[in-house]
Amino acid sequence: QVQLIESGGGLVQTGGSLRLSCAASRLTFTSFAMGWFRQAPGKERESVAIINWNGEIQDYADSVKGRFTISRDNAKNTVYLQMNNLKPEDTAVYYCAAEFDIGLGIPVDFTDWGQGIQVTVSS
Repeated sequence: QVQLIESGGGLVQTGGSLRLSCAASRLTFTSFAMGWFRQAPGKERESVAIINWNGEIQDYADSVKGRFTISRDNAKNTVYLQMNNLKPEDTAVYYCAAEFDIGLGIPVDFTDWGQGIQVTVSS
């Protein structure tokens, strides 16, 4: 069973930065697209950023474009989310997810999920 463990969350002031990490195990990492999703209280889970197996294709939610960057280190089986210029509306539980990459672009549905990590941005 795929295991995804998020780290790097916490409390930050508006305008600050955080870097989330997701360590993946029990999978062939280079065969998987990876994504970051978030869910704020009372809202549905939404896609934040997705990266394909080799990092050449990335997709971002409009609300984070220019502020967040997704990257991956295939040698370390880890995907990152660098979050800059954070805003209170970025407050949410952030989830790492993995989906087998069949080489047809960015997947829509993800099968494997981490437990989530809290990010809180104070105003």
